[in-house]
Amino acid sequence: MSESTDPAAGTADHGDDWRPSREAVIDLLGLLALGELLAFERMAVDARLAPDLGRRARMSEAAVGEIRNYRLLADRLGELGADPAEAMAPFKEAFRAYDASTAPRDWLEALVKVYVGDAVGDDFFRAVAEQVEADDRALIEQVLEAGSAAEFAAAEIRAAVEEDPSAAGRLSLWGRRLVGEGINRAQGVAAAHERLTELIAGGGGSVDELLRRLTRAHQDRMKAVGLNN
Repeated sequence: MSESTDPAAGTADHGDDWRPSREAVIDLLGLLALGELLAFERMAVDARLAPDLGRRARMSEAAVGEIRNYRLLADRLGELGADPAEAMAPFKEAFRAYDASTAPRDWLEALVKVYVGDAVGDDFFRAVAEQVEADDRALIEQVLEAGSAAEFAAAEIRAAVEEDPSAAGRLSLWGRRLVGEGINRAQGVAAAHERLTELIAGGGGSVDELLRRLTRAHQDRMKAVGLNN
């Protein structure tokens, strides 16, 4: 568990004319680009946990979408004069630590990680993207648009719980672990990178408010597939 934070921590009043710096936008896009790149790698590996070739193909196809998203972000970073690899590098350890502590043991856990774990990161980016200019916000929204991976994972989880209600307990515990780890990592990344904290506070918000928003979204998401919070 992370240490509790002051409810006012990270709050700042920038005024109506505040705009994010180029460097802050590069940090945000670099973080998201790395998330998409690593999601591609992870989903391609996790596809081998599928119980049949049809499901394996679906997960592999979803992974292709992640690498396409990465390319969109890498191209935009180039337009901003940034090297994508350099923009991603500061966040590599946070993702490594998250994946090391949340490696799925079977197909259903892999699906919950796609549906619940990845969504925590998506909610973080949606919230922070509210502070960037319209073109970059539209790009982030395009990348985060719910696609085949989340829909496929949700349908598979619902079907598994309906077929075996006892699976709900195990998967609910796994989902809580994923969101706990994800929120801890998001909190740590925001605290370690001042420009990201500045983006979060750009609209007068705070890191703690953002974390509460992530938790509420997670609760709704779990209920939607028959899992408990």
